[in-house]
Amino acid sequence: MQTVSARVGVAGIVAAVAALVAGATSGGAAGPAERLRTFSGCPAFLDHVRARALPLVGPWGLGGGGFVVAMPSAARAGDLGGATGAGVEFSGTNVQEEGVDEPDLTKTDGRTLFVAANGRLSAVDVRQRSPRLLDTLRLAQGWSHELLLHGTRVLVLSQGSPGAVPGGRMGLIAPWPYPSRTTVTEVDARDPARLRLVRTLELEGGYLTARLVGRAVRLVLSSPLGTDLPFTRPDATGGNEAQAAERNREVVRAATARRWLPGYTVRRGGKAVASGTLVGCRAVSRPARYSGLGLVTVLTIDADQGLEPVDADAIVSDGRTVYASPTSLYVASERWDLRADGSGTPTDTTTAIHRFDIASPTQTHYRGTGSVPGVLLNQWSLSERDGVLRVATTERPTWWGGPRSESETVVTTLAARGGALVALGRVGGLGKGERVYAVRFVADTGYVVTFRQVDPLYTLDLSAPARPVVRGELKIRGYSAYLHPVGDGLLLGIGQDATDDGRVLGTQASLFDVSDLRRPRRLDALALGKAWSEAEQDHRAFLWWPRTRLAAIPLSGGDRPFAGAIGLRIGRTTITETGRVSHPAGAADAPIRRTVVVGDVLYTVSDAGVKASSLATFAGLGFVALPAGDVRPVPVP
Repeated sequence: MQTVSARVGVAGIVAAVAALVAGATSGGAAGPAERLRTFSGCPAFLDHVRARALPLVGPWGLGGGGFVVAMPSAARAGDLGGATGAGVEFSGTNVQEEGVDEPDLTKTDGRTLFVAANGRLSAVDVRQRSPRLLDTLRLAQGWSHELLLHGTRVLVLSQGSPGAVPGGRMGLIAPWPYPSRTTVTEVDARDPARLRLVRTLELEGGYLTARLVGRAVRLVLSSPLGTDLPFTRPDATGGNEAQAAERNREVVRAATARRWLPGYTVRRGGKAVASGTLVGCRAVSRPARYSGLGLVTVLTIDADQGLEPVDADAIVSDGRTVYASPTSLYVASERWDLRADGSGTPTDTTTAIHRFDIASPTQTHYRGTGSVPGVLLNQWSLSERDGVLRVATTERPTWWGGPRSESETVVTTLAARGGALVALGRVGGLGKGERVYAVRFVADTGYVVTFRQVDPLYTLDLSAPARPVVRGELKIRGYSAYLHPVGDGLLLGIGQDATDDGRVLGTQASLFDVSDLRRPRRLDALALGKAWSEAEQDHRAFLWWPRTRLAAIPLSGGDRPFAGAIGLRIGRTTITETGRVSHPAGAADAPIRRTVVVGDVLYTVSDAGVKASSLATFAGLGFVALPAGDVRPVPVP
């Protein structure tokens, strides 16, 4: 779950923030339909941000004497694959919506496997049964890299070093939840044995996620407004605080729109060839109620034309969760209602959801906003079908504690009406007093897993969006953290086994029969010992290969310590383990992160290297190490 924490240094700052946040709607029912207000120009934009920023300015900049609210994200499918010209079948990233690709650590076209690991992009030949390293490039500095593949071009999305919120005696009081810089690197991979950097796009703003639909890349950035302002600080002894605070207020009053809005630079051959403000004042919108001093930007790049932005829209708001269908992109942010006593403790929250039309490959259009009570688990809490958005939220999460800890999960349906997202129907009462662990929407059905001591799996009928109903409930030990449809009315769950009193015992795979929503049944369960799988928190770590009915997941731990990947054969009523893959002993500290199928070979990927195994028997076919030290530098075109 997403969490909120607050640290109070100056009571006046806290009171100001509480007064601003108090405008948020509280839970209980779907919030009113609303529409963002677009600024008429830069003067209106500056008036808005200055009025909201000035009460928060102190001697160390925005944040004053040490106030910060941090909300780190929660721990973040279908049968997607492709075929090369030679007809080789291969798996793609396990994504939420067919036709909407998501960034990942690995991408393949069935001939070459591209891997982002150790701060490098590596190209591995997978045309033969044994992998072979073709080339490697150092990537832009950053602590995280993800890939998108468009034709013969690889786009590398790199997150920079985490920024920080100004304030406190040392000038910094807490890391901002998102890095302050994002770099997109375009690599020409027509000859994967000689990767060639084409250009880079440097962005002011932290990377949230991206989506690729056709040739259109939508990059979603989130950053605090004002972090680039030239604030001053008192001396090391803390003196002259009043003077420093007044100087910083003058900085806010004098800052131009360019100081507040993010910029971009396109570089080629080490030289800047284009630069400017990423979004114009007239393309920035704000909610009617105060939603913080963050800026969420939806950037459009035409991958056929290069990296220079072709369109951008922004919201003065926080942004945590992003979901996209082939034609719509949704950005969700929480609105916290704080107690009036200045403690910073939340009482209720609603989630605002902003919808953007992405049907055009070159333009993004804001279409409306709605709100629902509670908080989202992750992107799987959102799903669009036939123009109707289905949303699962948890009201009063159990981690709030105190007398209001009786949580419950609700599912709300919304549709665009009159420039807003309007609630059509709602069903609640799911998992009272429990935490939600998994959500999955498949066609006109929904599945929700909650857990405290036992795992209720709820089945929902969403065929009539105005009248969503719970059809069935199955209570078993443990819980599923990821759910995947495997055909014939079957659902596979990956999660944790547990005792009768709710103590978790280790990774478990469960097979459910959900063909009759009124009577869901668990057909089989396979306990994998005191272990954990990355697939429990990241759906991209899960592989489903329907041709052989094979599921593969990373696994670490167990009764006999193991670090690798495990294959599961899914029958009509059973789950059986078919094999395990581990990397060489020297790679024990680099766990397997991803599994990829090309033809009749299963490739497993870790930071240490790529291993090929027989898809039928899991017998090893070859291993190639990925460079961990200095490699060939990025060539300058």
